Amino acid sequence: MSDLVNMSVEELSEYSIAELKALHKKVAKAIETYDDRKKKAALAELEDKAKEMGFTLTELTAVMGKKTIKPAGVAKYRNPENPEQTWTGKGRRPAWFLAAIEAGKSAEDLTI
Repeated sequence: MSDLVNMSVEELSEYSIAELKALHKKVAKAIETYDDRKKKAALAELEDKAKEMGFTLTELTAVMGKKTIKPAGVAKYRNPENPEQTWTGKGRRPAWFLAAIEAGKSAEDLTI
């Protein structure tokens, strides 16, 4: 490799235009695929290390990629006009809750 890198323009001029274009095409392809080749090498190294430790890389990444999902809150209030509408008491108060309060109901009146 160092021979090619250390070539002078004069040395390259000894090649035909077809040879230079072929070399250019190969270099462009090598540059284009460089990241992919490095990623494949890194992945192979990581798979070997995981295997050495008794795991597969898929097992390890599946554990790391899981996110904790919070369960839905338990409803604390219910709309008396539409029992399907409920509210946990957390976050923004729904319009039906505000309307009921303005109509003279208390939060305790709406409690499930």
